[in-house]
Amino acid sequence: MRILLIEDNQSLAEGMVTALQRGGYAVDHAARGSEGIALAQAAIPDVIILDLGLPDLDGVEVLKRLRAKSIRSPVLILTARDDLPSKVQGLDAGADDYLTKPFAVDELLARLRALERRGGSGLSAEILIGDVAINLSSHTVARAGQEIKLSRREFSLLRALAERPGHILSREQLEDKLYSWGEEVSSNTVDVHIHNLRKKIYPEFIQTIRGVGYKLEAAGGA
Repeated sequence: MRILLIEDNQSLAEGMVTALQRGGYAVDHAARGSEGIALAQAAIPDVIILDLGLPDLDGVEVLKRLRAKSIRSPVLILTARDDLPSKVQGLDAGADDYLTKPFAVDELLARLRALERRGGSGLSAEILIGDVAINLSSHTVARAGQEIKLSRREFSLLRALAERPGHILSREQLEDKLYSWGEEVSSNTVDVHIHNLRKKIYPEFIQTIRGVGYKLEAAGGA
């Protein structure tokens, strides 16, 4: 899952990026509203975290421009403004949720999971594919009750496939879920993660569609 963070406080942004990446998200960061709009257009994020107090544009104006450009990603407003009129203004402009500073990282992650479910995936906190259980809250994976240790990016890749079982995802689509904008990606990175996942779960769990990409199948998992 890809997050766009639009936040001008550099120290806060760095801490949030680290926490989100540890939570299994790919994160793009913009310190200005105009930059955030450009990033949102270049790579449509799954969720946008938007600060209201930006140096060039007010966050509400950024939100209005995003919606005017038909960018429908769920938006979580993150701000120190905790008065009711500010909350109402943000929600009326098209925000999906509102979190005031200071906040706990666990609450932020919980709200992001809620936005994912609300945003159309319809996923619960756990995805079951055959006898493989993928817990989106604890970022754990188990097969037949036995926990499988995965790296952060292995989990993110597995999650991307598990969210659309039976659908083919290209290497480019999977890379988009794993890496932030501008981050260097080796040509065989996805192949290496797929290889590791097959070893750790079972070989037939992820199928290769030659020349197209990969898809996740439950066959053989029971």
